[in-house]
Amino acid sequence: MNHQTSTTDNWEAIRAACLDVLPAHIIAFIEQNQDMEHSEGQLIAVLHMVQAHFGFLGQDTMHAVAQLAQIPLAKVTGVATFYHYFRLQPRGKHMINVCLGTACYVKGAEKVAQRLMDELGIHFGETTRDGLFSLDSTRCLGTCGLAPVVMVDNQVFGPLTPTDVSVLLAKYVKKEKVAAE
Repeated sequence: MNHQTSTTDNWEAIRAACLDVLPAHIIAFIEQNQDMEHSEGQLIAVLHMVQAHFGFLGQDTMHAVAQLAQIPLAKVTGVATFYHYFRLQPRGKHMINVCLGTACYVKGAEKVAQRLMDELGIHFGETTRDGLFSLDSTRCLGTCGLAPVVMVDNQVFGPLTPTDVSVLLAKYVKKEKVAAE
């Protein structure tokens, strides 16, 4: 449906509200694609743009996309939750990835992962309440000779044991305390 021929009698108010939520370049992209046949086919591209800008897909941003693109919010949410790539919550300041590839798994990665979950109080795909850490898993980091490994941000640590987890986390917590002073 062309946004200019919308049956919504308050289109300008809706657009103005969306401008408060989404940056102008994303709104322009959505509107540019509205005149295309099957414009809803651009939904994944729009969601990628939103996540690249904000770091995740929040309820407000998904609602604004649905309004502007004139796609049901249920469809936008369905796409966002179906694809593993999309995040519905902000990531922590430090991203921890536990390698669960074959070499790491055989050498105890699951025990390292469990210790991380226990100490952080979160599971894979979650972020600590303080926003400091997010935890995820990956299939291979390409450092099998150091197995088992964990990558924090872009730095690989290994081989690790469950007892090494406390020391590793403390290093990042200390860094944050020093930076805050």
